Amino acid sequence: MSIPTESIGSIPRPPELIQAITSFQSGKIQVSDLDTAYNAALKDTIEQLETTGSPILTDGEQTKPSFATYPLTGLNNLVSGGVIIPFADGHQRQLPRLTAGPFRYGIHASTYLKAARQYTQRPLKQAVISASALSLLYPGEGIANYPREAFIADLLDEAEADIRGALDAGADTVQIDFTEGRLSLKLDPSGGLLDSFVALNNQVLDRFSAADRTRIGVHVCPGGDHDSTHSADVDYASFLPGLFQMHVGRFYLQMASESDRERTLRLVSELASPEHLVFIGVIDPINPAIETAAQVCDRVLEAASFLPINQLGTTDDCGFAPFADDTSTARDKAFQKIRARVEGTALAAKELGV
Repeated sequence: MSIPTESIGSIPRPPELIQAITSFQSGKIQVSDLDTAYNAALKDTIEQLETTGSPILTDGEQTKPSFATYPLTGLNNLVSGGVIIPFADGHQRQLPRLTAGPFRYGIHASTYLKAARQYTQRPLKQAVISASALSLLYPGEGIANYPREAFIADLLDEAEADIRGALDAGADTVQIDFTEGRLSLKLDPSGGLLDSFVALNNQVLDRFSAADRTRIGVHVCPGGDHDSTHSADVDYASFLPGLFQMHVGRFYLQMASESDRERTLRLVSELASPEHLVFIGVIDPINPAIETAAQVCDRVLEAASFLPINQLGTTDDCGFAPFADDTSTARDKAFQKIRARVEGTALAAKELGV
């Protein structure tokens, strides 16, 4: 496809998998039964993504507890009561708190990539969580015998290993999920927190070669959990200048749900450098309506009026179920929306003559 198109990552889990997870947590089934359900969901997800015509596949995050907390799997130095993320509809997500060092990932993203490779030979994309998101695990009061400086050093090493492991395992691209970026301006309107997040992530990114960074991107959105957002009320224009300081080659931007796309696209065109590939969101996972290919085509043409064709790609605004228990979007509907993105992008490419 002459205009690249990629999913963000998560696909709603099938009801059978959600039931298996619940049954395992309540002690009703064994881990082997849960693994069987995971594998069935993973295989079905990849097969259905292939039928949409998607040129780049993902594992749909079928076996992740959430896009943000997968590295914490199996760790015993965490307790509840960490940073709270409030959503507009009143529900919350809460991170755990770190209680002791050293900080190590319980699982790295390459594990998911290798599992998905069993079911397809098409190019695979791998999403990873940002170092800045995981930096929120460290408590404000500190940890005895484990200063924040030591934690950050460990975090940087682990975040680098997460990305490098995925690249080495054959990921076509690696996407850093940075949903806390826009939220940071709600917590600190001065922009200081955002600047610190960008600087921390750049410490990880600067460990990679320029060639590697062309395959590494960052995804941003105002959150998308149970059909609600955490920072859609934050002006995108106040966030984007800081975002484009990230040392990546690809930007995956929520745009379909943006209230003033023309204003935002104009700003993106001013901020993007010639070496950047910008994936514009043309599908809104929160909107229950299924976009048509023609609607997607129109959104691509709109973006093409601001961005050079060789720097333009398309994506979804957010994952369809970033947390495993999110059933707000039907699984079939997610695949229909993805198909519309793929077909609409192809229509736009034809109309643009590329």
